[in-house]
Amino acid sequence: MWSGPRNISTALMRAFENRADTIVVDEPLYAYYLKNTGVDHPGRDGIIAAYDTDYQAVTTYLSEGDPGECGIFYQKQMAHHLQPDDALEWLSALSNVFLIRDPKAMLLSLSKVLPTVTVHDTGLPQQLRLVEFLRNRGEKIVVLDSRKVLENPQQQLQRLCRHLGVAFEDAMLNWPAGPRASDGIWSPYWYDAVLRSTGFSPYTPKHEKLPDTLQDVLAQCESCYQTLRRYDLAGAE
Repeated sequence: MWSGPRNISTALMRAFENRADTIVVDEPLYAYYLKNTGVDHPGRDGIIAAYDTDYQAVTTYLSEGDPGECGIFYQKQMAHHLQPDDALEWLSALSNVFLIRDPKAMLLSLSKVLPTVTVHDTGLPQQLRLVEFLRNRGEKIVVLDSRKVLENPQQQLQRLCRHLGVAFEDAMLNWPAGPRASDGIWSPYWYDAVLRSTGFSPYTPKHEKLPDTLQDVLAQCESCYQTLRRYDLAGAE
């Protein structure tokens, strides 16, 4: 699941982890991203120390790892963790889905966590790069819009499961509150809402005004977002 920050990516990870046949991994390229970009995120040094920062080693595990008896290996990925020169061939071993969110709402949330925000911090340009790579390989592109998930979680998850060729389970709609052993050690900085959650929260529109300093970033994000929306999950059925 290729997402950007301040989306419902962790809630979706919860939904899949609540299945009996699924194991999950939380942002496995985060440490690699922090080490190679020098970006100063909360908990940076601890994340780099705790997780593998070797791109080849991590992606080999992601593409060749055996989920064992579980059968499903769900990978929550942040598209902006990928670097421009990173090899992408390993993606062909996976079923890739893209998660997007309305750019204004996403930027309002992200700007409260990061002191400065560029379009590359949102993961949207990187998602487009991945889409182009996969399209050139003849793969079907499927995009999940977080608003639609929040408005009708069961419908969207049923559609997603059909696309992936797995059975939908009611257990995906609710989960116990609290942390998981699978959560990245960055969860105290980013997962406040999801740690309290027991399911998908109802969609609520954001009426807060976006700062003028982010209007140019918003315009760039909107262009990417509108392109990605063409591959909406509903049209993939």
